[in-house]
Amino acid sequence: MGRRWGKTVLGGAISLATAAGGGRVAWVVPTYRNGRALWRWAENTVAPVKMAGLCRVNRSERLIEFRNGGSLGVYSADSEDSVRGEAFHLVILDEAARIAESAWQDVLQPTLADYNGDAILISTPKGRNWFYNEFQRALDDRQYAMAWQAPSAHNPIVSIQNAARKARDLVPERTYRQEWLAEFVEDGGFFRNIEARAIIERADLPGDHAGHTIVMGVDWAKSHDWTVLTTLCRDCGRVVDWDRFNKIDYHYQRERLKVLSDRWGVKTILAESNSIGEPNIEELRRAGLPVVGFATTSTTKPALIEGLGLALETNAITIPLDYMEELRAFEVETRRDGYPRYGAPAGMHDDRVISLALAWRACTAVSAGANYLEFLRIQAEPVTALHPVTRST
Repeated sequence: MGRRWGKTVLGGAISLATAAGGGRVAWVVPTYRNGRALWRWAENTVAPVKMAGLCRVNRSERLIEFRNGGSLGVYSADSEDSVRGEAFHLVILDEAARIAESAWQDVLQPTLADYNGDAILISTPKGRNWFYNEFQRALDDRQYAMAWQAPSAHNPIVSIQNAARKARDLVPERTYRQEWLAEFVEDGGFFRNIEARAIIERADLPGDHAGHTIVMGVDWAKSHDWTVLTTLCRDCGRVVDWDRFNKIDYHYQRERLKVLSDRWGVKTILAESNSIGEPNIEELRRAGLPVVGFATTSTTKPALIEGLGLALETNAITIPLDYMEELRAFEVETRRDGYPRYGAPAGMHDDRVISLALAWRACTAVSAGANYLEFLRIQAEPVTALHPVTRST
């Protein structure tokens, strides 16, 4: 089911009805924080029943117990021991695609054995992982298991329908198909429209962009990988200059960055802050350069890469031919926990991709009207919230 379809309300209604009828129900979420929305909904729903003395609510354990012996408990899949040894009539896996297959098979399935219980797996797809296999098995079975699929637009709430339509222009095609259309998208190459946008053969001259706002993205390296500096014109959506080097001291790397920045009058530099990035950023700030650090993590990287993907698909950015090979090879694959992993295949580099993505990130922040201090605050927010400038060929 797609984003904002109403999965939590649907599953919550089923779980409370089962618990009120005397059944023992487990609502399982990927992490403890993921259970907050369901718990608030369930607690508010049973408030009149609680006032009548027909159930007890234990907030610390997220447990609702009815007088007839039924119960609803919210459990976290990243703390499997909390479920071991329990027995349930019904187990609901919320965002099942983000839960480890081992938690489902080794821990949760055995809890249904005592009562010959049922399981409901609800989720937005995350590639073709174990949840996809269960979905296909249910489609083939149609006797002991059933499967349904529904896009976000099927939610009867008009605002959700409108959001689903708008999302088509705000996120890359792959993300839209998976998150809003609820399609199981295969892993593989991520970027589209590369050939149409990778057309720049040589760097521009600063005079060609007089009065324009110039930003830079920086991906650091020293030995095996490459340091890449990508300079981007916010007004043209065009990479105007770039540099790539490795196996040189960080002092000289910073000097090369400063030369390029001074040459173009760069307004904002967004540099990867992981590991070696932080000390380099500190030295550049001491030198007076407008550098902002960006920590590339499993949480921030998807939004960073998807922002660049959307820019390519909507013709909002024009890039050098030199970047084409890395963009073509750049892949997305679904990890066992359901989250995407973006990167280059083994033996290849993605330094140009990351530098370019950081430059576009800086560009979209500037286009949102951010000054340097505001950029420190908003640079880690979702890309789609920054309303990037779109341009046509």
